[in-house]
Amino acid sequence: MHAERRTAAVVGVLFIIATVGSILGSVVLGSALDGPDYLAGLSADAGRVTAAVLCFLVAATCAFATSFLLFPILRPHSEGLAAGYVGLRAFENVFYVTGAIGILVMLTLSQEDAVGAAAPADLVAVGAMLAALHTWSVVMGTLIFFGLGCLTLNVVLFRSRLVPRWLSIWGLLGGIGVLTYGLLGILGFDTGMGSPYMLLAMPIAFQEMVFAGWLLAKGFETGEAQHRPTPAPRVAAAA
Repeated sequence: MHAERRTAAVVGVLFIIATVGSILGSVVLGSALDGPDYLAGLSADAGRVTAAVLCFLVAATCAFATSFLLFPILRPHSEGLAAGYVGLRAFENVFYVTGAIGILVMLTLSQEDAVGAAAPADLVAVGAMLAALHTWSVVMGTLIFFGLGCLTLNVVLFRSRLVPRWLSIWGLLGGIGVLTYGLLGILGFDTGMGSPYMLLAMPIAFQEMVFAGWLLAKGFETGEAQHRPTPAPRVAAAA
């Protein structure tokens, strides 16, 4: 298999794992962080919380890896945007990992004997602070920087025609949707699980799966046919 074709297949698999891992982590975590006094009973869900964190970390690792694998493919078409895509995915994953570590900190505090001896008001205050850290990590990482990364990637894909333009246009619209979703979170709107604004993230979720499937089935368009020199027309010799 050609090296670029193999890279495309690996990137496709990583996109699928990252998306599935993120969704599965959210589903597994469920409502474990809901309620002002969630911290007091979080240790009872230790297995579920740990599994969710592992899903998030797998998703973060795979998402970050896609930027490194795509960089040499995107670089000939726009070195600046290719480097920007790597940087944006790096920022995204810093927040992603911070949110995951925040969940583990919540779990550790819930399991400590000191937490059980703390006053209820103290637990509520600590729980609210850690929940806010997790919420803002999600908003900034998996919405704002993720959306900016989607826009950057699909601008390069649109210009280079490495994939069909309908697919990169879909990615641009999906990136705008998830970026809008994140901005709503910054403005104070509810962006948690079950929020109607989650619909803004659906287009990019489906687009990434279609994009991954395209890479697995077709790979990147090399553009050889488009850029092949057109033969000079033959001029009939004058009689």
